[in-house]
Amino acid sequence: MSDPMLSVHGLHAYYGKSHVLRGVDLEIGEGEVVALLGRNGVGRSTTVKAIMGEVEPEGEIRFRGERIDGLQSHEIALRGLGYVPESRDIFPMMTVRQNLILGIKDMKKPGRWTIDHMLEMFPNLAARADTAAGVLSGGEKQMLTICRTLMGDPQLIMIDEPTEGLAPRIVHQVGELIAEIARAGVSILLVEQKLSIALKIAARVYVMGHGEIVYNGTPADFATREDIRKEWLEV
Repeated sequence: MSDPMLSVHGLHAYYGKSHVLRGVDLEIGEGEVVALLGRNGVGRSTTVKAIMGEVEPEGEIRFRGERIDGLQSHEIALRGLGYVPESRDIFPMMTVRQNLILGIKDMKKPGRWTIDHMLEMFPNLAARADTAAGVLSGGEKQMLTICRTLMGDPQLIMIDEPTEGLAPRIVHQVGELIAEIARAGVSILLVEQKLSIALKIAARVYVMGHGEIVYNGTPADFATREDIRKEWLEV
């Protein structure tokens, strides 16, 4: 891949004395959707946290050609890298609309996403636009978290387990939102357990095992690799 938007080389990370990431390499191109698969506990969430500066990284991380390893999370975000954590962090006492406004990085420079656009895509958020976000369902909080990140107009967005614990109908809506983000030309790194969503949206697939990348290929190639699925994904 020539001039990737995001490149990670030799990434190591630790929690105390526990060596979680062991030399992770991955790349994401302009407008590309990449899925990061693997069982729980293999280091997928730690990978995106290390890229975002929430976990101290060792190794080289470049975003649009510039080193970002060692920067603070807010500095990385200002460069155009968005992050949707699995924890669905919203401000519960603020309204849905206020949460969305907080996602805007530059009030003088409109991005490709507007509050009206977000509320139009999700009528259930629109109906609660002036309601405290704390009363939303888990699925609605997930949508709000993704939409708030989009309000910052990121060039690449990392989304960690967006469908975890959601009802099938909401899973479908979240999948449609991620597909729409991709159609808008935003690069995506998707950490996801549900293969049906990941393989439908992604152009390439990485599989992690024991803190390392054990497979990298297209969804079509991955579909033929029963050995990879059995060894690294199936419980």
